[in-house]
Amino acid sequence: MTNAWQSEIGQILSLWRYPVKSMMGEELPVARVWDYGLAGDRSYAILDYSDGKMATAKNPRKWPTLFSCKARFLETLDSYEKISPVHITLPDGTNVTSEQAGLNQVLSMVLNREVMLVVTEQGRIKGVQSYLPRSWTPQSEEYWPDIDGRDHRDTVTDFTLPTGTFFDAAMVHLLTTATLNQLRESYPEGCFDVSRFRPNIVIEPADGSKGFEENAWVGHTLSIGNDVCLDIIEPCGRCVMTTLPQGDFPKDPGILRTALQQNQGNVGVYASVVRGGTIRPGDQVKLNAS
Repeated sequence: MTNAWQSEIGQILSLWRYPVKSMMGEELPVARVWDYGLAGDRSYAILDYSDGKMATAKNPRKWPTLFSCKARFLETLDSYEKISPVHITLPDGTNVTSEQAGLNQVLSMVLNREVMLVVTEQGRIKGVQSYLPRSWTPQSEEYWPDIDGRDHRDTVTDFTLPTGTFFDAAMVHLLTTATLNQLRESYPEGCFDVSRFRPNIVIEPADGSKGFEENAWVGHTLSIGNDVCLDIIEPCGRCVMTTLPQGDFPKDPGILRTALQQNQGNVGVYASVVRGGTIRPGDQVKLNAS
């Protein structure tokens, strides 16, 4: 609903979902949004049997091939109650699904560790209680590259995932083309493609501007389309994943270095869901005054 307290800031350019944590995802023609973000986003993850941690490309030395896998859902997610089986394309082009027998053995061979695919539904992680301690909470690891401006350098730290989820932090990540344009201008040699930053919602500002526009949204809410409202929580600090090779993009530490120099390492913003609904590319995005 439009009123005097809203300012139109742009429209959705594209929507993205990542069915398996730290694997490549899929672009969507329409997305359903609920309390846990875009339906199906980070619904699956890889669990390492040896230490009970969730696999993440944030630690590429431990999981060098994880980011080369690609995941998509086999069915349209028409309900939030049940997650669809997932289809995974492995680095050699082999296709597997979450329903096939022996999947965990296949994934263990590809990732060179004993692993299993696990799923979360309605804020509950399923199928892990039988062999993990009762007090277990999902954790992952992050490698901090040796780059100026980071809290740590050339080391690995642990972090805890939000309860019942496989997200690193908040449920929704938004990014504007204005930010990408600003980073490209600062580092023309770099490839600042959307896929390097793994957003859920890419917004094209109404004026086609450059600059880190999302910074000004923190502490406000955004209305998207006719239904959805998001609370912008904080800037999205970037990690080593932005520098990793993927597809035709080479390894490039300059991507993260530029983000640190230009915007304290932040690219986009994190949000929580105030009100869910359905969104599509082309939907208008409005900033709500507090």
